[in-house]
Amino acid sequence: MIVRRSLLAALVLSFCHSFASGAEPSPPATLMAEPGKLLVDNPLDKVPEPRKGPGDWQVADGALRGSEREADHHGAVLRMPLKQRDVVLSYQFRLDGAKATSLSFNDEREHVCRVMIGPRLFRVQRDDHDHDGPDKAVVFGQQNIPVKPDEWHTLVVELLGPEMVATLDGKHTEFGADELLDRVKDNFGFTVSGDGVSFRNLQVWSATPKSGWDGRKASLKKSPST
Repeated sequence: MIVRRSLLAALVLSFCHSFASGAEPSPPATLMAEPGKLLVDNPLDKVPEPRKGPGDWQVADGALRGSEREADHHGAVLRMPLKQRDVVLSYQFRLDGAKATSLSFNDEREHVCRVMIGPRLFRVQRDDHDHDGPDKAVVFGQQNIPVKPDEWHTLVVELLGPEMVATLDGKHTEFGADELLDRVKDNFGFTVSGDGVSFRNLQVWSATPKSGWDGRKASLKKSPST
């Protein structure tokens, strides 16, 4: 769904990396969650270690670049620890030829939820949490919008209790709710299908409820779908 301009005016991203020594980065504008303590501030100019999982991960032009390796028979995956229930997370990415990329959140056992992005895709979903059991993934919302390659884009994700909100470039927002989301996220990670995606300027904050969310949520529900 496309959010009305009056609502999105408040979502022009204030996300920018601070170059002042010792200064914390400013949190992004949000809809549902109030950013609190800064938990992660990583420019992604180094490959996180120790790293396990498939894919080729290297640093190029000051950014972390992930690509799928044919020999892995699996998309590239990079996971980082979190141990938080409620967070605001922001980073920048650039599609360098990949078919798709995602930001996934996981508990100790399985996937919980994710944001999927491709050259013409922006999707927010609850994940399948048992694979071989009766549980199924649920798509909360999807927009078939152009995500231009070779340009930097900003994704902001808010997780609070059973709800999640994702905003792409301050222009497109999707959200959803499921009880599965209301748990500690053990880790989060990037995935890449194809070759490749670059990532930079990762920040994560703790989160608390933001006043006025119910009204903003109602406006989102009334917005037309694409």
